[in-house]
Amino acid sequence: MGGNNRHRRFKNQRNHRPHSSRDHQLLLDDDAQSSSVQVAETVEVEEQEQEMTKPKIKLAMWDFGQCDIKRCTGRKLSRLGMLKELRISNGFGGIVLSPVGKQCVSREDSSLIKLKGLAVVDCSWARLDDVPFVRLRCTAPRLLPWLVAANPVNYGRPCQLSCVEALSAALIICGEDESAELLLDKFKWGHAFLSLNRELLKAYSKCQNTVDIIAVQNAWLSQESQIPRAPADTEVESEDKGSSDSEDGLPPLEKNMNHLNLVNSDEESE
Repeated sequence: MGGNNRHRRFKNQRNHRPHSSRDHQLLLDDDAQSSSVQVAETVEVEEQEQEMTKPKIKLAMWDFGQCDIKRCTGRKLSRLGMLKELRISNGFGGIVLSPVGKQCVSREDSSLIKLKGLAVVDCSWARLDDVPFVRLRCTAPRLLPWLVAANPVNYGRPCQLSCVEALSAALIICGEDESAELLLDKFKWGHAFLSLNRELLKAYSKCQNTVDIIAVQNAWLSQESQIPRAPADTEVESEDKGSSDSEDGLPPLEKNMNHLNLVNSDEESE
């Protein structure tokens, strides 16, 4: 019996070793899997943090050099790497904020904005005839509904929005608040635009189409007490003197190729 016992003990020990080895391997596998999950989570968090420094939506601009380049909010966003400047020959497949639009931007445009992006035509309302809109290749031009400007040049004036205000308004209307606030953060007066238009932007963002947008706009305008008084020119000028944003740390201004092309074409036609 003693021999049998020794044999049994030896057999048990032999059976025990592989079991211990498997447990150890399982622990190693669990540790490796846990480490992989932690690494993946860390990478995801880092990517999210990096995304916060740039808009989630692709942004672009046609600039025709009709405003002071040192105050042009679109040019500043371009130098910050937040939007791409387009030449006249460049087409754009997303939503384009343009004075020649036939309908207002609304939630029904959000899918195209996410897929193809959002662009703006930077021009002066007083010089629309100088802009070659027929040469701009865009399939979805849109207007903005009634809003009040907060930029130092046109503070308090309805519909006189700067590029950053126009882009931010369209983003908010289409549910991209985070990207809109990221743009406005780059200007010390930026969030005044949200303060002036908070209720109206909230109402617009709940509209599903351009018909709803126009209905909200008209209802708002019918309440005359809600419409702010436009400041006198002297008030705007006094505010404008001390309200320009610092350009420290930004790349130098580059020549506006669209403006040069327009000048050259005019000279050739003469």
